[in-house]
Amino acid sequence: MAAKKRDSLRKVLSGIVAAITAAPDRTSEQGASTAKASVVAEWPLPPSATLGSSLRLKGIEREVRARLPWAVRTFAKADTGRIVLRMLKTDADAFQAASETISRTLEGIETLAVLPREAEDILTISARERHKWLKDGRLKSIGTRTVKMRGRSKAVTFHVFDPRHIEDILDRDLASAWREEDAREASENRRRGAGKAALTRAGKRQRKARNARNSGKDDAPRLEGWDTFEAEGLLR
Repeated sequence: MAAKKRDSLRKVLSGIVAAITAAPDRTSEQGASTAKASVVAEWPLPPSATLGSSLRLKGIEREVRARLPWAVRTFAKADTGRIVLRMLKTDADAFQAASETISRTLEGIETLAVLPREAEDILTISARERHKWLKDGRLKSIGTRTVKMRGRSKAVTFHVFDPRHIEDILDRDLASAWREEDAREASENRRRGAGKAALTRAGKRQRKARNARNSGKDDAPRLEGWDTFEAEGLLR
C-alpha cells in the first residue's frame, strides 16, 4: 500500500516537472518582443512637392537618403504622399538623429530641382520632345548637373528644371499645345518638301528634254559639200 502511494506521488511530481519544462519562457518572449518593436515617424509631402509623379517621389526619397548615414538610409522610405522612417526601439538615438535630418531636408522640398526623367513623367512627354522644347526655349533649364552613374565610365551632364516652371506647364497643358504646334509645323514642312521635290523632278525632265533635242540636232546627217559651202560664207 505504501509502495503504491510512493509510485503515485512520483507520477504527480514527474508531471509537474514536465509541465514546467514544456511551459514557454514568458520573460524571453517579452525581451524578444521589445527588441523587435519599432518606432515610426512620418512626414507628409504636399502635392506641390511630388507634382503627382511617382518618379518625383522616388527622387525626393533619394535626396532624403543622401543626407543620412549609410547604416540608416534603408530605414527611410517614400510612401504615397509621405516619407516614413521606421527603426527598432533599440536604435532610439539613431532614430532621433535621422528624424532631425529628415525634417531639415524636407524644409522647402517644393523647390527641389526637377530631373529630366521626372519632367517627362510629370508632363507625360517623350525624351525627344523634351530635347526639342529645351533646344527651342519653350522648356527652360535652370542649370545642369554632372553625376557619375553606376556602370558608366564617364560622368553624365544633364539639364534640370524649376518645379514651378514644370507645374505651370502642367496646369496650362502647354505640352499638348506644343505638340499640336509641332504637328502643324511638321505637316507644313512635308508639304514644302513635296513641292520642292516636284519642282526638282520637273526641272530634271526639262533638262533631259533639252539635252535630247540638242543631241538630235548635233547628230543629224550633213549634206555632201556643206562644209565647203559654209566656209565660203555664202549664207552671210
